[in-house]
Amino acid sequence: VTSPCKILKCNSEFWAATSGSHHLGTEEVPEFCTALRAYAHCTRRTARTCRGDLAYHSAVHGIDDLMGQHNCSKDGPTSQPRLRTLPPGDSQERSDSPEICHYEKSFHKHSAAPNYTHCGLFGDPHLRTFTDTFQTCKVQGAWPLIDNNYLNVQVTNTPVLPGSTATATSKLTIIFKSFQECVDQKVYQAEMDELPAAFVDGSKNGGDKHGANSLKITEKVSGQHIEIQAKYIGTTIVVRQVGRYLTFAVRMPEEVVNAVEDRDSQGLYLCLRGCPLNQQIDFQTIRSAQATEGRARRKGPSLPVPPEAFTYETATAKCREKLPVEDLYFQSCVFDLLTTGDVNFMLAAYYAFEDVKMLHSNKDKLHLYERTRDLAPGNAAPSQIPSALWVALLCLSQFWLCFL
Repeated sequence: VTSPCKILKCNSEFWAATSGSHHLGTEEVPEFCTALRAYAHCTRRTARTCRGDLAYHSAVHGIDDLMGQHNCSKDGPTSQPRLRTLPPGDSQERSDSPEICHYEKSFHKHSAAPNYTHCGLFGDPHLRTFTDTFQTCKVQGAWPLIDNNYLNVQVTNTPVLPGSTATATSKLTIIFKSFQECVDQKVYQAEMDELPAAFVDGSKNGGDKHGANSLKITEKVSGQHIEIQAKYIGTTIVVRQVGRYLTFAVRMPEEVVNAVEDRDSQGLYLCLRGCPLNQQIDFQTIRSAQATEGRARRKGPSLPVPPEAFTYETATAKCREKLPVEDLYFQSCVFDLLTTGDVNFMLAAYYAFEDVKMLHSNKDKLHLYERTRDLAPGNAAPSQIPSALWVALLCLSQFWLCFL
């Protein structure tokens, strides 16, 4: 499913026309105004399909502000000129960034290092919250992942197959709120087959304040992997496109995580509170449903069939290629292969765990496991459960089998 809202196209065209224009002399302001009018015209063409799109509304407000700053008339030519680009290197870089724009230097100068937390979303979709709770959720449509005093993150999940309950993240919007003399408000948006290495206004950092050092986007792999460093709030965000869908991972100080004005209104803040109970999916229940669905297909296909059919055994073998430890990332991989038939979901689980290894501050909590009662036959158990207990459980299960 591709979004009909073409705001990303408008943004990229404006960026291509005005790269480096905020450093141009006054003699080139008319050309900048021409590009702005073209930008405005593009947003008007896509307005009908962009209702409720945060990036669209941010772009519209940004155009008005820029027109006011440069005394641009709304009437005039709209052909986009190609202005000269910046020389190699980022001329916005500054070395005089104040301490308040560097989280560790400002908030924790005379105290212990901040306690960092991690949240991630990947696959069909699987959520690891800031408290290391792991959930598999439905959450179709638009949902807030993060909503605090410094930034908002919203994801949109769409069905993987027509008529299927399997969903994956097809769109991601991140809003960095304006913060003192450090950064201007910046919006980042990605969607299927569109992973930009810039904010929606075409910039790659936090603006003309001290934002060049305080907020910055780095492209790790073109079209596949970007990283956003928000030093003023001690936050690192990783966004990937794996196959057709997006994954999200963040490392954030607890102080920033809990910086909300009204905690009672944060009930749908997924990274903090998790998915609502009516949106959560139980692994064990789904496995039974998958077995029933498989029998139904043998009698006659009545349900959507994934493009590549995996059995539990072949899905397990495939996931072991990238995820040798049978933790919840491994189980998620198996689950996704069974529900979607798309091998890219194996890579999504793999990269999600790679991001955990990079972003999680407690290396003893990288792996997460299901509770004992939820483990399917053959799955590894948490290492902290005594082996004697497993022997006792095995004996007990064999004892009851004698009476069945």
